[in-house]
Amino acid sequence: MRNIGILGAGGIAALSHLPEIAEVADLRVTHICGRTESRLRLLCERFCVPRYSTSWSDLLDDPALDGVIVALPHPLHAEAGLAVLERGLHLFLQKPLCTTLEEADRLVAASDMRPGQAVYCRPSFSAVVYEMRRQLAAGAIGTVSGALARHSHGGPEVYYAEVSDSFNEPRVEGDFWFYDAEKAGGGALIDMGVYAIANIVALLGKVEAVTAHMSTVAKPTKLEDTATVILEMANGALATAETGWCDPARSSYLRVHGTAGKLHQSGDEIAYIRPGSYEREWAAPLIEQFTPPPVVNQHAEWLRCMEQGEQPALSNLWTARHITEVMLAAVASNQQGRRVPVQSRPRALLPAP
Repeated sequence: MRNIGILGAGGIAALSHLPEIAEVADLRVTHICGRTESRLRLLCERFCVPRYSTSWSDLLDDPALDGVIVALPHPLHAEAGLAVLERGLHLFLQKPLCTTLEEADRLVAASDMRPGQAVYCRPSFSAVVYEMRRQLAAGAIGTVSGALARHSHGGPEVYYAEVSDSFNEPRVEGDFWFYDAEKAGGGALIDMGVYAIANIVALLGKVEAVTAHMSTVAKPTKLEDTATVILEMANGALATAETGWCDPARSSYLRVHGTAGKLHQSGDEIAYIRPGSYEREWAAPLIEQFTPPPVVNQHAEWLRCMEQGEQPALSNLWTARHITEVMLAAVASNQQGRRVPVQSRPRALLPAP
């Protein structure tokens, strides 16, 4: 049995980490740290967690822990992650990895010094993404020419309404750190666009350069609430990542196009679409719909890595560092009105597609 602490007692802990860990045999949360005692008490009662504290050091110095999940606001991820690694603990980092390349490089250096400590970095990847990787590796759609990914929702106020309700608290109107340019470390791109960019990187590999346009359409912030990023991939393909906080109907989709067909995400299924003819433009396409085999949840994968002394295949620190550089390059592109190159590369510990 592995004992886990969670640093941060907000919505991510309550709605994602704690319920998922409850489904994983041999993994249990024994310590939660947060600022609000009422939330801590409720989570301990709801999920049978024996201990809570309001001090980082109390949690990080707990000798019973094997690993720590960092579920704090974005700008605190690097500081907390480094502290976890320095304690010799396994680390699970919430997305985004961090908000600067300097922080990303410090995390990579700290992890490289401690290869036995498993570092899982969200985003995690769905069964659809893993199956699309297998299809691409098998040449199902020929040479990949392009991809499109989008992940967007109605904004932090929608998320906070659900969080408040989960804690039986009054809803707060307008007081969201996500909108504070001095505190958030970035807008919709690092909050939601990270999912779209990560999916493209998981499927197509290294990004060579980005060109981005961002806008503030409707939200009360100086940060972007809408973004579109064009990704030039090392394999020659072009991909587009879209995101935003102005989409209350929600969007989450993934499409990959190639010279012999295309793959479309359709909920939890994949549509495999091939040309009905290479000589008749309007010939009906051949469509096969299938459900990919399931994958273990993100916490079960983290546990497996702890037990095997491995790093995650896709959700690893080096890939998260690459995704972070892509997002920061997109911010620079939008500010400077130019194409911005990306120097790093992901390290997918699986056969390349």
